[in-house]
Amino acid sequence: MTIHIQKIRKSFGAQEILHGIDLHIQTGELVALLGPSGCGKTTLLRLIAGLESPDSGDISFGSDSVVRVHARDRRVGFVFQHYALFGNLTVFENIAFGLRVKPRSQRPSESVIRDRVEGFLKLVQLPQLGRRFPAQLSGGQRQRVALARALIMEPRVLLLDEPFGALDAKVRKELRRWVRQLQQSLKLTTVFVTHDQEEAFDVSDRIVLMNAGQIVQSGSALELHDSPSNDFVHSFIGDSNRIRGQITGHAFRSAPWHYAVNAGASSAGESSEAAAAWARFRPHDVELQHFSKGVPVEKGLSARILRATPMGALVRVELLPIDASPQDVGADVLDAEIPRSDFDRLGLREGDLVSARLNRVRIVTASDTTAPRAQ
Repeated sequence: MTIHIQKIRKSFGAQEILHGIDLHIQTGELVALLGPSGCGKTTLLRLIAGLESPDSGDISFGSDSVVRVHARDRRVGFVFQHYALFGNLTVFENIAFGLRVKPRSQRPSESVIRDRVEGFLKLVQLPQLGRRFPAQLSGGQRQRVALARALIMEPRVLLLDEPFGALDAKVRKELRRWVRQLQQSLKLTTVFVTHDQEEAFDVSDRIVLMNAGQIVQSGSALELHDSPSNDFVHSFIGDSNRIRGQITGHAFRSAPWHYAVNAGASSAGESSEAAAAWARFRPHDVELQHFSKGVPVEKGLSARILRATPMGALVRVELLPIDASPQDVGADVLDAEIPRSDFDRLGLREGDLVSARLNRVRIVTASDTTAPRAQ
């Protein structure tokens, strides 16, 4: 089932939450709505479900508009973060609940309900737990029950609101892999809301990144990470460093880091007056070597190693400007991630002076934050 969202606007009181959202979701696609708190992603999910009504715009399932269709008639499965299970009902009865409250003319027989519930208990890998109550289950098991309760109603669309947020890290990782496999086997169009990037990367076919009520960029995890459309995407997706400086004409300079680079065309134009700007780059785009006074490194800055932390095959290195003191709490700090083999080969230690070559730098000016340029 395709979902087509056109020019959706939604306000609560005087505050507009969604500003003309356009989004098309393919049949069987698993889409993550990702973004900071308050960006409008949960509101958009509730609009798809029919739990809220838009101020303007249209939402279609297939070729049919559902804007004026009640939530109960949209055939949408909705799974909440905190499960919303009935504590006084067994697992079996929780899953069967939706079938049991159907109008008499549409309600399956008890034997059909029993067979279907037992089938879904097997599907969510809980075949022996039908007689238990929610309080007797782990968080991961309760979320599986919530999914079974939604799926047994044969929804056209499955919506998940922070479905793994209440679980510990290990269970969260296991459950999201399981949900991904289940969704692929059912080929069910699925939209889920999350603020966790790792979760969105692991589970989704496509990520829709939102900010301040708008879609900022849509694409695969690789596309958002390697080809961010603007400074917000670069800063929000993955780890990102930002060092302050000034841009004059085409030249960017950061005095604290003894760093200079050709910024290309910028909003500062050919002006001889310096304008505030920042250089953005990823930790893995930093190469280190020992500092040699008077021997400049192309596209490099000068730094002091504040801290080095092993991370498996990588070492995360925190860097201070070369003239800063480790006791200077106001000093800028940037992160580098380098292979453990390179770190050991260079014999680097905390306190060492280094030159850091920066690859794939993006220069962002104060008046041009929506169009960073790659160097």
